[in-house]
Amino acid sequence: MSVTKTFKVMDSKTRGLAIQVISAVYLQEKNWIRRPEDEIPADISLSNQYSWFLATVNGEPAGVIRLTYDPSLDFPPELGVTLNQGVDLERMAKDCKMVDIGRFMIVPQYRKNIRVVLRLMRAAIKEVVERGYTHFITDVFENDPHSPLHFHTKVLGFERIGSHLHGELNCSSTRIILTLDILKTYQKLKLHKNKIYLEMTEGIRELLDEQLTKRLKSSVTSL
Repeated sequence: MSVTKTFKVMDSKTRGLAIQVISAVYLQEKNWIRRPEDEIPADISLSNQYSWFLATVNGEPAGVIRLTYDPSLDFPPELGVTLNQGVDLERMAKDCKMVDIGRFMIVPQYRKNIRVVLRLMRAAIKEVVERGYTHFITDVFENDPHSPLHFHTKVLGFERIGSHLHGELNCSSTRIILTLDILKTYQKLKLHKNKIYLEMTEGIRELLDEQLTKRLKSSVTSL
């Protein structure tokens, strides 16, 4: 039986394993970047802007996820952003505490192991909720064969708010912009209590329930 673990990248060992994942996926498989070692600063443990998490399977590097706190929602014109009708970025920036999910990748041999993805999401959710954040925003490629677009929208509950044509990665596919209300998704998953819910929320349900109760009380008070 395989053992899946997650670690926050805080030292040279975890950074080195994370870079192995980035090299395998973004350089060797996708050719989206040139220097994997530039993706994670050597002093990542000192950063308040970014967090990286690493997943391993039986000690082997299997996946990573990068979190960027308080990303700007003022998209530069060169990205070619098109927003869905009704999307108000100014209001979103005001009402939502955003964290950008980027560099979310799984080594090819572990892509059928859903536990790797869910453990990384669990680590990310725990980190951001403890820091007072409420929403994720992310880009996923529309036409990449390994795009998580379907999984993000159909399983996790991400919502599409727009798209853009260009970005920092060397890929010609359209980028789909997605957002996720963490507590709203938790509330929906909790109704079903399926494998996704059990795996992704193990050990953090008390934290999420506490934050959900606070939100519901706040909503009632504001009426």
